[in-house]
Amino acid sequence: MQMTATQRGILALVVGIAVFSLQDVILKRLSGDYPLYQAMIIRSLTAVPLLLIIVRVLDGRLSTITTPNWGWMFARGFLNFVAYTAYYLGLAAMPMADTVALFFTAPLFITIAAALVFGERIGPMNLLALLAGFAGMLMIFNPSASVFDPAALLPVLGAFGYALTQLATRVLGKTETAGAMTFWGNLTFLASALALAAVFGSGAYDGATHPSLAFLTRGWQAMPMTDLLLFMACGFIASIGLSLLTYAYRVAPSSSVAPFEYSFIIWGVLWGWLFWDQLPTTLAWAGIAALIGAGLLVIRAEAQKEETAESPA
Repeated sequence: MQMTATQRGILALVVGIAVFSLQDVILKRLSGDYPLYQAMIIRSLTAVPLLLIIVRVLDGRLSTITTPNWGWMFARGFLNFVAYTAYYLGLAAMPMADTVALFFTAPLFITIAAALVFGERIGPMNLLALLAGFAGMLMIFNPSASVFDPAALLPVLGAFGYALTQLATRVLGKTETAGAMTFWGNLTFLASALALAAVFGSGAYDGATHPSLAFLTRGWQAMPMTDLLLFMACGFIASIGLSLLTYAYRVAPSSSVAPFEYSFIIWGVLWGWLFWDQLPTTLAWAGIAALIGAGLLVIRAEAQKEETAESPA
């Protein structure tokens, strides 16, 4: 039986999310031995030729990467760099499931930012989602615990940065292609990671004991071929995963495929359990459920807005 466009989109997104989750496993696995900027430099260099191919396939030509809006493209890319740097620094210190779940506060921040920047109204469903989402976030934070790790704030910072990136994407998407924005985003990752290497690469700031801080400030490390290949694999993973996600949103309505992004949390739980014997606490499970519910409410509310806007007056 032939699949519909929506079914193909959902399948592509689910597979893309699964592929992306492997990058988290690699970076968490190697975060105790290498600095994050080293991983980003190797990943970004590996991704350049792959992304050129993707731009050629998606846009039909390479000339779309030449844009007069290069400054704004770099600004968007830098927001994305900050978002994922915060996320991966949190991942170095926290269980995968908790880190992924906290990063999925992004839809809540997108709702708030869209209201502040674009004047979009926060309806009752969005308001309920915000309340449920932030309640879920507090459950994962568990402020009543005897020790609170500030690293828990990093994936939330990452989610906020990601929300701003999405708003910038909405604006730039009116004139720039998805392939061009992805290519420029990768260049920004490379430039930003090289800047961090210039600061920390000598090892002058070695000695941090907290996993997140050490992952940021550790000096450049010599690596065996196996680890180099793992970091290079991140470039392939990012390129393939991005292609699948781009395809998903091209062939199917976003309201149909977006809820399946939460399958990322399933992989976070599974990999955390298999590789690090980590499972969320009972309270964290409740928080994860609340965050998923809140995100789905936001997605549903946005879908209703689109339906209302498209319906004839």
